[in-house]
Amino acid sequence: MAEPLYRRVLLKVSGEALMGDREFGIDIDTVERIAKEVKAATELGVEVCMVVGGGNIFRGLSMAENGMERASADYMGMLATIMNALAVQNSLEKIGADTRVMSAIEMQSICEPYIRRRAIRHLEKGRIVIFAGGTGNPFFTTDTGAALRAAEMGCEALFKGTQVDGIYSADPKKDPNAERFEEITYKEILSKDLQVMDQAAVSLTRENKIPIVVFSLKDGIVGALTGQGKFTTVVNG
Repeated sequence: MAEPLYRRVLLKVSGEALMGDREFGIDIDTVERIAKEVKAATELGVEVCMVVGGGNIFRGLSMAENGMERASADYMGMLATIMNALAVQNSLEKIGADTRVMSAIEMQSICEPYIRRRAIRHLEKGRIVIFAGGTGNPFFTTDTGAALRAAEMGCEALFKGTQVDGIYSADPKKDPNAERFEEITYKEILSKDLQVMDQAAVSLTRENKIPIVVFSLKDGIVGALTGQGKFTTVVNG
């Protein structure tokens, strides 16, 4: 097995990715497959932390657009991320991975409150840390939360697992002529308005010089970690 390109990374997984072929909720087989890939990454000696979205259960922005007060809708979305984090933790622990769920919204009966130094210590001990509850504030996406935690943890890269094997100029499922990028700059992402992550997340990673690696969850994270798989890297230009 090739050596990993990074020693500490944050993996961002959308809530929708946990649905598998379902239209709603959590597909256990899909979660278990992702868990096996994450454990395989740690077996390469990589320290892994995660941020999981909540869109498979509740989308705060959609509810706000339908008339719900935005802050309340976002808090409900944060609770959905905690449910997903617990599901991922369960699958990881079933295969012997040591994990901690840390929430920006305190729920001490079921997970730890987020404390930066404690989270770093967990990583140093080889534990997989799953960050839940977003940033703890409404009006911020889990993409922004992922970028923030990646910066706080001193991660060398932010890995974003998607349904496609990188970044394209258009949706490859709709446009067969869409161009795939091997590498692209933050500036190009913003100027081309490519929907990789929201602008706040892109700005945070750019300012902190954290490359974004976009890969397909179906291909797995190990290939992208070792530079052998198909992926797109977003870098400073």
